[in-house]
Amino acid sequence: MAAPRDWLGTVEAEGIAGRQGSSGVEVVFPSDPATPAPLCPHGPTLLFVKVNQGKEETRRFYACSACRDRKDCNFFQWEDEKLSGARLAAREAHNQKCQPPLSRTQCVERYVKFIELPLSQRKFCQGCQQLLLPDDWERHQEHRVVGDISVTQLKRPSQLLYPLENKKTNAQYLFTDRSCQFLVDLLSTLGFTRVLCVGTPRLHELIRLKASGEKKSNIKSLLLDIDFRYSQFYMEDSFCHYNMFNHHFFDGKAALEVCRTFLQEDKGEGVIMVTDPPFGGLVEPLAVTFKKLIAMWKEGQSQDSNQKELPIFWIFPYFFEFRIRQFFPSFCMLDYQVDYDNHALYKHGKTGRKQSPVRIFTNIPPNKIILPSEEGYRFCPLCQRYVSLENQHCEHCNSCTSKDGRKWNHCFLCKKCVKPSWIHCSICSHCALPDHSCGGPKDGCFICGELDHKRSTCPKIATSKKVNKAVRKQKQRKSNKMKMGTTKGQSMNHTSVTRKKSRRERAHQYLCS
Repeated sequence: MAAPRDWLGTVEAEGIAGRQGSSGVEVVFPSDPATPAPLCPHGPTLLFVKVNQGKEETRRFYACSACRDRKDCNFFQWEDEKLSGARLAAREAHNQKCQPPLSRTQCVERYVKFIELPLSQRKFCQGCQQLLLPDDWERHQEHRVVGDISVTQLKRPSQLLYPLENKKTNAQYLFTDRSCQFLVDLLSTLGFTRVLCVGTPRLHELIRLKASGEKKSNIKSLLLDIDFRYSQFYMEDSFCHYNMFNHHFFDGKAALEVCRTFLQEDKGEGVIMVTDPPFGGLVEPLAVTFKKLIAMWKEGQSQDSNQKELPIFWIFPYFFEFRIRQFFPSFCMLDYQVDYDNHALYKHGKTGRKQSPVRIFTNIPPNKIILPSEEGYRFCPLCQRYVSLENQHCEHCNSCTSKDGRKWNHCFLCKKCVKPSWIHCSICSHCALPDHSCGGPKDGCFICGELDHKRSTCPKIATSKKVNKAVRKQKQRKSNKMKMGTTKGQSMNHTSVTRKKSRRERAHQYLCS
């Protein structure tokens, strides 16, 4: 799911910040998972902490896992905050109010009734984004309603529904038919029979279309997506309303069991997970969720198969490679550029910096994945993988080093290849853009300054927390003393004012007597 170009620079900066350890907000996964996180309309919240370089961390707080913008979900609670029963009841009522108007069972019942209607009675409300039964027509007569919804249209709901283009929550940019077709053909070539589609509705559609077409495919798919509107187009075994940032199934254990059964079918053989998260999503909670799905898949494995990995295609921008490989070291990045149908810039055929930055990260050996030669991809015999046309093999790095599709240049001072627009800066002692700011934020961990890890994984974090706690206590004591002094001063001032008032009253009585 791509992001608009005006926001892409911010996202790339965040990806780099994740590598440098200079992110302002980090996710905290408590050591005691027995303490449940408070709930928002999108399921269990995540625990965050603000970190400023060179400064102590602030109080930890809970916020929505799916929405990074408070306008979309305004949940906020300090970790140590105690809520009254009234506030908890109000929150529960709000969460219920934000849930979809129809249950999963009701959606399925309506869908069965809808497909039994004659073509002339099949209607779809574009304003409400809802399939309409005859009983609904009167309530929607003032709305924009489309009639004669065919079976073909029902099989392509992503073309009926308006994409949710909130870049920080849904970022529902849909694969082009070219990218979708490539993925389906690749999955078939690799011999997979089941595809768990996490946030990839258009891929799910194409797989199902192939399965029901003249040349029937033997691939099945299950879609997990946060967009509840898809509930009205699929049966329970084809779609689960799901939040990939906290591994939350909105329809409870029944949906969880659907996913478990799908992953563990045939003892877990022949299944792959394909996921396309919003670019604005933090990598760490996504990685935690994917590891839970992997654990679910492994439950159905025999002991002899414990060393196997669940095959995964994680579709994400190339500049998050370092962060993704922190959590999945066996992953490699393919050169294939994924493009999107409803995005003005990420189209096939672009050149230079306008090329799509979206790539496929996978734990499948790259020499098994054939990229289309008609699109300019070629096989590098030295790297034993397919690369893009401009990605030239560097004899010094002994690798095809380009990440963004352009030809990169080798810097002998940095001892690595860099982007063609970068130059070596003698002040910073590394390559950067010509107009960069020298002496900017340093790489490395906030706590110890080492370059190979973030603050959250620092071995000295326990010591740092003790020091920060002591500093906070000292500040609290100082604050309390100041408050006591202010209170005492206010008390003394009050006594002084009272005495003056009494003297004035006695003087007034004396003068009037």
